[in-house]
Amino acid sequence: MKINRKSMYGYLFISPWLVGFLIFVVWPLGQSFYFSLNNMRITPTGLQFRYVGFNNYLDVWLKDMFFIQELLQFVLHILLRVPVIVVFALIIAMLLNEKVRFQGVFRTIFFLPVIVASGPVIDQLVSQGATTVPMVDQGVIISVLTAFFPMWLAQVIGQLFNQIIIILWYSGVQILIFLAVLQKIDAALYEAAKIDGASGWECFWKITLPSIKPIILINFVYTLVFLANSSQNTIINLIYTNMFSATRGYGFASAMAWMYAVIISILLLIIFLVFREKETKRA
Repeated sequence: MKINRKSMYGYLFISPWLVGFLIFVVWPLGQSFYFSLNNMRITPTGLQFRYVGFNNYLDVWLKDMFFIQELLQFVLHILLRVPVIVVFALIIAMLLNEKVRFQGVFRTIFFLPVIVASGPVIDQLVSQGATTVPMVDQGVIISVLTAFFPMWLAQVIGQLFNQIIIILWYSGVQILIFLAVLQKIDAALYEAAKIDGASGWECFWKITLPSIKPIILINFVYTLVFLANSSQNTIINLIYTNMFSATRGYGFASAMAWMYAVIISILLLIIFLVFREKETKRA
């Protein structure tokens, strides 16, 4: 295959990314998979490996009493929180797309939590109760919900109300993405629709929503990946705990991390299948 000068320039431009991807993504992935197939011990002379095959993976499902429980809780939280964040981001983006005074200030305010509430800052805010609504009593909400839903579902919904502020803080990037695509929709489409007598609701369903459908998929994927890697995620904390446990160690924690990655991949695949653009068949 002949490589011309333009192709060479392209390879040179992406070469730093390729090198970083190989060093910081591919190599750690391969290393963690190798760890997951072994029982590791840290000794004064270095790391000692004992090959155990896929036993660590079996132990994750059969012997760990917390992984399945935390995983089910995580999936329930994802099913509730991801749609709430994406819908909230879409509503705010549509409001911010209107021509109002101090438009730039409002956009900055909604994006500010992305910068402020990250890393250890968000952990401190959560521990001090700054991300909860003082007027909302989670116990009262759960007692009301138990009249309509089973207890396990009522508790998840109650936690959603209890952490509604922090959940909405996670919508800054999604608002920005929605705002970018809303500004790309041709205003002539709305003008033509209004001349034909279309209402605002009909414009949203017939013009706005089909135009931003690919971006809805992107925001769903982004939100799921963000929540899956959040420092507030109990499964991430469980993996860290097992990593430094004297009875489990790096091998078991690596196997748990790989199982968790598989579950996240399955959820991403489901989102892709639901929101993908379906090709229309031509007659």
